[in-house]
Amino acid sequence: MTTTDQTGHTYDFTSIPKRIVSLVPSQTELLADLGLEHEVVGITRFCVHPAAWHSSKTRIGGTKDPRIDQILALQPDLVIANKEENNEADVIQLRKSCPVWVSDVNYLDSALEMIHDLGELTGTKARAESIVDEIRKSFEELALHVSTLYPTTHHKAIYFIWKDPWMVAGRDTFIADMLRRCGWINAEPKARYPEWHPTTSDTQGIDLVLLSSEPYPFQNKHIEELRFHFPNAKIQLVDGEFFSWYGSRLRNAPAYFRKLIDSI
Repeated sequence: MTTTDQTGHTYDFTSIPKRIVSLVPSQTELLADLGLEHEVVGITRFCVHPAAWHSSKTRIGGTKDPRIDQILALQPDLVIANKEENNEADVIQLRKSCPVWVSDVNYLDSALEMIHDLGELTGTKARAESIVDEIRKSFEELALHVSTLYPTTHHKAIYFIWKDPWMVAGRDTFIADMLRRCGWINAEPKARYPEWHPTTSDTQGIDLVLLSSEPYPFQNKHIEELRFHFPNAKIQLVDGEFFSWYGSRLRNAPAYFRKLIDSI
């Protein structure tokens, strides 16, 4: 079987991979939902779903600091990584010893492509297609709800991911695509994850401020801290997993978004 990952690297597999290491939390959860309990032998310490795997699987470090020797000791015939979440140097080093399938997900469509491709690669195509169909249907229903709720106007939103320094989700990110599907306009024009400076950043017209639960665990005290800079905005804590996890968790994201939209 020949497969090409989302960064253009092509691999030839003579059999379905039987020893898999995942370096991406959202894709680890996907592998679990694909039924690959016995095939996945290593995960990162941030792979908290499913909880049973977090406590039972070998943890090989973090997404940015994996222990390469420990990964290779597991003798994987497939490592799953992500262009944004993992370091290129680690991927290059691992590729000297085993195939590393790298995803590159910035939009819902690329997430669905990733799920489909990993299903084919791991011999779980039928399950993967079922998950893709469920996600696609859920987002179609969300789109209908949003179009009814926002026929002409949209909230102008900014989504914070970090503090010290303050950082936000810019354009060309998966989070930005989720904001758009909620019917909101991303107020940050810069790409990727720029720093936000209260004295120089434009806050004009922003009426919705979202504080993510990850990677920085924002709390109520941060709402009060930002209220000075956004006195007329709704400031809301949100579940970052639904905005940034691009695996099978997407099945439940539209339901969460709908409740969030209705509450706002």
